[in-house]
Amino acid sequence: MNLESLPLFPLHTVLFPGGILPLRIFERRYLDLIADCLRNDRGFGVCLISAGREVGAAADAFPVGTSARIQDWDNTPEGLLSITVRGERRFRILHREVRADQLSVAQIEWLADVPACALPLEYAPLARLLDRLLDDLEPPFKTLPRALDDAEWVGARLLELLPLDPLEKLALLELDDPLVRLATVAARLGIK
Repeated sequence: MNLESLPLFPLHTVLFPGGILPLRIFERRYLDLIADCLRNDRGFGVCLISAGREVGAAADAFPVGTSARIQDWDNTPEGLLSITVRGERRFRILHREVRADQLSVAQIEWLADVPACALPLEYAPLARLLDRLLDDLEPPFKTLPRALDDAEWVGARLLELLPLDPLEKLALLELDDPLVRLATVAARLGIK
């Protein structure tokens, strides 16, 4: 078993591998985390909050999340740190500790990568819908390199953009079969 230590950034959202997530950072623990990640070319884990809030005391998180790497950063006119991260790999938390500064650090195991899978013809309407959605968004979403023929990529991007319950998104993140994800998205949208 390949265990690693990974700092956590619990949020009320689910990030999938390959996805992008803009964040505004203002809490000292996360400013320090981002500085460390940039200095040491490291990532951190994004997990869905199971109890608690995004600010203040460390929130509890569901055990499956996605590692994230900083793609871009800038300071906002309001004095906040604005970053964009890209999801990399899924992981499972085995043990978590909360440091004095309320930063959670977990011992994690990496989950298997979801295999690439060609988009079946029956799901082409989902790829077209995603293409239109991305065209209507601002960067960084609009400029995201597209893989509209990849079932995993299409399903994950739609799940990130659609207003579904975060617990449903988390359950679909945990799946290893991209076609099951696509079938679920198609059913939720009444496509097929």
